[in-house]
Amino acid sequence: MSINLTDTKLKEWVRLFATYIAALVVLLGAPASHARTTESMADLDVWHAAALMGTGVNIGNTLESTSQWEIGWGNPRITKGYIEHLAALGFRTVRLPVAWDTYARDGRIQPDKLARVGEIVDWITAAGMFCIVNIHWDGGWIDSSSQARFPNTYATFSPEAERKYRSYWSQIATFFAGKNERLLFEALNEETNFANAGSLREAYATLRKVNQLFIDTVRHSGGNNARRLLIVTGYSTDIAKTTSSEYALPTDSVPHRLFISVHYYTPWRFAGMNTDTGWAKAQFTWGSPGDVAELNRLFDAMQGFCARNDLPAFVGEFGVTPKKETASRVHWMSAVIHAALSRKMVPVLWETGGDISRMPPYTTSSALRQVLSGVSAAPESAAR
Repeated sequence: MSINLTDTKLKEWVRLFATYIAALVVLLGAPASHARTTESMADLDVWHAAALMGTGVNIGNTLESTSQWEIGWGNPRITKGYIEHLAALGFRTVRLPVAWDTYARDGRIQPDKLARVGEIVDWITAAGMFCIVNIHWDGGWIDSSSQARFPNTYATFSPEAERKYRSYWSQIATFFAGKNERLLFEALNEETNFANAGSLREAYATLRKVNQLFIDTVRHSGGNNARRLLIVTGYSTDIAKTTSSEYALPTDSVPHRLFISVHYYTPWRFAGMNTDTGWAKAQFTWGSPGDVAELNRLFDAMQGFCARNDLPAFVGEFGVTPKKETASRVHWMSAVIHAALSRKMVPVLWETGGDISRMPPYTTSSALRQVLSGVSAAPESAAR
């Protein structure tokens, strides 16, 4: 028996069936791949990538806001013009810290959130820069410091957190599976103490488990993710704790595709404190022989770790409060960048709108302009 496709009732049935399938996809929250066709993926090893990634910048206090998506912490929505300004300043890498869990529904990342991050990723890569997407603090659900809010995940990696972590990375990686080598994934941010794991050794082992789960999930998510460059996280993203003999790297099925992530805010009395506290006095200038020696000692230790393990460091955050004198800010930021680049690391400035305005014409502070001009003039000079 033949069916007349022009029949009104049949057309209505087809329309209703299509509507049902579309609604089911939305309800399930299945992330569609961001690129309908898989982009060409250059065979880029991690050491070559580190040289190409140069100096980077974070778009901080924006997509990781847990009070309101993107604008909840005082910054406006990210614009294409702002991204193009970052490229014009000479940045070659942009890190996008993202809060996913806060806005998920029943463990599913909402399509509009994936689409918005995807739009910004496209702007970044179209501007010729590399882009890093991560799972950021996001309220602290991974290694919670709040026992009241996350009683089952307090200072540890609970079965609930493991389930969500695997699911979120599966969703994120699937959505971006078609993107090329200029998109990297970073396992997580600083929430890696796991102090309630039972012992320090078990805390380190827990972080290795999380990093391994990240790699395995991404590698099995299809498309270009089988060869994508990935960033695993150091313990507390602290150089001394990461270079400790207790720290163990995860394994990867693809050689030379991993970075190790650390952050640098040393000395905290200078980089982060504006007033004295009960445990320390704020430091308002930087640049003494002792200051520079401390910086080089830590970066030398990180360089040694990288050489032993054959992977470069991704210094995913470094920054200093704008309330310190300009000359010292310029000296410290310049020294960190040069210390990293001269050791084949990727330094990424923590920036939340203080040194680069988010509003046209995207005014850049004189301090940062001095720093970036120095990087352009001598990108490989050492801090010594």
